Amino acid sequence: MKRARRLLAAYIAALALALPAPPAHAEYGNVVMNNYSDAAGMRPVVFPHWFHRVRYRCKVCHGDLGFQFKAGGNQINMLKIIDGQFCGACHNGEIAWGVENCNLCHSAKPGTPTQVHESTVQTLTGAAAPK
Repeated sequence: MKRARRLLAAYIAALALALPAPPAHAEYGNVVMNNYSDAAGMRPVVFPHWFHRVRYRCKVCHGDLGFQFKAGGNQINMLKIIDGQFCGACHNGEIAWGVENCNLCHSAKPGTPTQVHESTVQTLTGAAAPK
C-alpha cells in the first residue's frame, strides 16, 4: 500500500511538472526563511509560495496549518517539521518529499535574510527585491 502511494505521488508530481503552470502573480512570490538556518550552518530555505498557492487555497496553510501571513512570523524549525507541524504536514515522504532531501528546500545563498521576493508588499513600500 505504501509503495502504491509513493508511485501515485511520483506520477502526480511528474504530471504536475509536465503541465504548464499558470502565470504567477506578484503576491505569490518566493519566501526566504532564515530564522535559524545560518546559525545552524545550513543554507536558508526558499519557499516557492507561488507553486503552492496555484495548487492550494490560502486557508490550507494559513488556516489549517497555522502559518502566519508574515515572512518570519512563525518559529519553524526542523524538529517541528519532523514532528509533522508546518511544512511537515505534507513534506512527510508520502504526500511530498521528506526531510532527507535537505537541498530541495535549503537552497538560498548563505546570509540571505528572511523576506518575501517579488511581493506586493515590496512594491508598495518601494523596497527592491533582493538579487
